[in-house]
Amino acid sequence: MVTKRYDLTPTTQALPYPPSTVFDTDGNFLVVGWIPASAPDGSVRSDWGRAVVGADSPLPEFGEISPYRVVRELPERLSDADGALVLHTLPVPLPADNYPVVLAPDAAPVPPTRPSYPLHSVPVPHLRAQDGWKITEPITLAAWLAARGRLDVSVSDDQRRGEFRFEFDGLIPNSLYTVMVWRAWDRDPDAPSRPGPLGVPNTFVTDTDGVAAYRADLPNPFPDPALPDSNRVVGVVVLWHSYQRSYGGAVGRLGFGGDVHAQLTLPTPVFDEFRTRP
Repeated sequence: MVTKRYDLTPTTQALPYPPSTVFDTDGNFLVVGWIPASAPDGSVRSDWGRAVVGADSPLPEFGEISPYRVVRELPERLSDADGALVLHTLPVPLPADNYPVVLAPDAAPVPPTRPSYPLHSVPVPHLRAQDGWKITEPITLAAWLAARGRLDVSVSDDQRRGEFRFEFDGLIPNSLYTVMVWRAWDRDPDAPSRPGPLGVPNTFVTDTDGVAAYRADLPNPFPDPALPDSNRVVGVVVLWHSYQRSYGGAVGRLGFGGDVHAQLTLPTPVFDEFRTRP
């Protein structure tokens, strides 16, 4: 059995647009991820970084990138003030969004309008005061970026299944998370496919210290890329659910930043060394 370990990277980004899955108090994106910028030769390049980005950043067609309007860059070592920035959901409809695929097939064609909420005070559906809401303190950028995750991937001896084992610490305590996979065609500009869960149910709940583990296996996750139908797994994203709901075989209902928020990822496509078969 072939096994490889990967270290997950803290992020706030699921896609280039919206640039981030969280806002700050002023309605700017807090981006930890790939940041497009103009290169000296006039082209646009993306580098991994941290920045406060304006919600009015230019929005290109899906599959293309334009430079973000960077309000200011954030250093790798956050200042106390930047670390204390309180995270918010994105409003719905999502700003600066060009992803043409809905995360839940039965989602309303036009999702209900919702404002931006602090992550710790999202109006959880049907919640009553006596029900015991566990997330009562503001969730800050420093707390978000304290997340750590390790992933071991292996392929069964018969090459029909792939196993994914995660260990986490530093996540938001007492919270519902899910794990999503990106496949090769999910971001294809010509015919994007819907991202899906890594196993069903793909949920886990952190303990009071933000520690958790998750395991799942998938049938034939890494078909030979030379095959015409090879929509293989190329990445994973760990999502925090602000409405504390999971969605079965879907990822979310309101889109990236509306109700699901990326916290850990593998920044570039991976798993090239693995091959599976039906």
